[in-house]
Amino acid sequence: MNENLWAYAPTSGHTPDADLTGYKVEATDGHIGKVDKHSDEVGSQYIVVDTGVWIFGKEVLLPAGTIIAISHEDKSISVARSKGEIKAAPEFDKEKHLGDPHYRDQLGGHYGSGH
Repeated sequence: MNENLWAYAPTSGHTPDADLTGYKVEATDGHIGKVDKHSDEVGSQYIVVDTGVWIFGKEVLLPAGTIIAISHEDKSISVARSKGEIKAAPEFDKEKHLGDPHYRDQLGGHYGSGH
C-alpha cells in the first residue's frame, strides 16, 4: 500500500493548523462538493467531502495524497482524480471508517491504482 497516499504532498499548500471545513473541492473535471471534515493525523490524513446532490447526498473520503493544491484565499481544494473515479470509490461509512483497516486498504487500492 502506498503510505504517502495518506499524507499531504509538500507542494499541496497544506498547513498543519488550517481548518479546511467548508472548502469547496474540485476534481479534474469539475466541482464535487465541500469538505465536511478532515484529519491531520500523521499517516492517516484525509478529507471527507459532502457531495450534496451530485451523488445524492453521499459523502466520500479522499486520502490527502490525492490533493494537488489548496487555496486558502479561495477556500478551495483541487484533487488529482476525476468525478468518475471519486464516484466509484468504496462507500464512506462514518461509523466505521476510522477503525476499519479493510476500508482503508480498499480506498488505497482504489485511489492508488494507476497513479
